[in-house]
Amino acid sequence: MKAIAINCSPRVNQNTDRMVRAALDGCAEAGFETEHYSLYQNGRFTGCLSCFGCKRAPHEGECIVNDGMKEILDRIREADVVILGTPNYLGDVSAGFRSLFERMQFSNLTYQKEQRWYNTFNKEVLLIMSSNAPEEWYDQFGYTDILEKYRKSFDAWLGHTETAVAGNTLQVSDYSRYNWTMFDPEKKKESREKQFPKDLAKARKLGLEAAGRAAEKNG
Repeated sequence: MKAIAINCSPRVNQNTDRMVRAALDGCAEAGFETEHYSLYQNGRFTGCLSCFGCKRAPHEGECIVNDGMKEILDRIREADVVILGTPNYLGDVSAGFRSLFERMQFSNLTYQKEQRWYNTFNKEVLLIMSSNAPEEWYDQFGYTDILEKYRKSFDAWLGHTETAVAGNTLQVSDYSRYNWTMFDPEKKKESREKQFPKDLAKARKLGLEAAGRAAEKNG
């Protein structure tokens, strides 16, 4: 069985990427074949172009735009577990995540009364968000609602979806290079040392659990 993780942050080997890799490690622990992509490193891509190629035979339900995202979209269709990671940018998902979401969902939408989706997927999905904002802000500023919107959407057509958050992350290694008076660098580093390992452990556990559910229903 297969698991795929997509880092939808432009930064590699940083907070979001490390979280999705931890979740993928959980799938590997369950014996899954694993594959990892960093979206911004995989070639130029766009959001949905509204070309409607996905609505015509023989490509119904499949995005036909052949850019840096095409390989990722094809691999997602083949996977049993899909792990998606996005940073919280300005209180929302990243532009890359939104582009991926548009291409994934719109290509599967039929515009038919009789059948809403071309494909009835039964995957396990894990949606991860990392942010400079602390996790306690999520309910206060509506970030939880944003995650819930995407969770419900994926639940409807891709498969059972869980969410995870890593808050109060370390954005840069040297805060002295920036005039960021909002932050206490020492507290940020303390959170990195004490909380982020717990977040990574949680992501790995969620990946392992997702693999278990996928194996039970699709194995």
